[in-house]
Order: sequence, then C-alpha cells, then structure tokens
Amino acid sequence: MRRVLIASLFGLAAAGFTTSVAAWERPREAARRAAQCTPWHGPYFHAAWGSPVALVVPPTAEYQTKWRWGVPATQISPIYHQFQLGYPGPVDPSIGLYATPRWPSHTDQFGVYYVRGPW
Repeated sequence: MRRVLIASLFGLAAAGFTTSVAAWERPREAARRAAQCTPWHGPYFHAAWGSPVALVVPPTAEYQTKWRWGVPATQISPIYHQFQLGYPGPVDPSIGLYATPRWPSHTDQFGVYYVRGPW
C-alpha cells in the first residue's frame, strides 16, 4: 500500500512538471491573462486628443512608476498590455472617461498610459 501511494505521488509530481509553464514564461503568461481582462487605458482621457493616449515603451519593459501627491508618493505597477498591429477602433465614449483635473494629483490623470511595444 505504501509503495502504491509513493508511486502515485511521484507520478502526480512528474505530470505537474511536464504540463507547467516554463519559469521564464510565467510573468509573460500572467501579463497576457491580465491584459485579456482589463482595458489598456485608465479612466482619464488626454486633453489634447480627447481620448486616452498609448505611450509605447520597449517590449522588455515590465514595470512602470506612477507618481502622486501624498504618502506613498510613488507606486510601481506591472505593464500588462502589449501593442499589436491593427487598429482596434476608437475608444467607446459611453464608458465615461474623465477630463484631466485642474490640479492633477496622479500621473494617471493625464490620460497617457504605458503599452509595451511589439516584439
């Protein structure tokens, strides 16, 4: 009985190792999943363009720094979305984007959002 239990545990462990994602692909896989569930932009639009603006950064960039007034003044967050060829269409105006406040308190309020460039 004990041998069967040990053999089954080793079998399950081996199956788990063969079906898992490689360690170097895990951050990319997590970013891909998060990008499918969230929009590439935040709740503000750029004042000059009237819609959110994508700031394309190198494809190897993984994190962005967001600045704001107060404590804590900085926030480091991952960049999930990656630029793809093909125009996705205009941003739906019915989602209710906000204009930049007269005195912005956060860098997201300018309507410019990071998007990783294509490979």
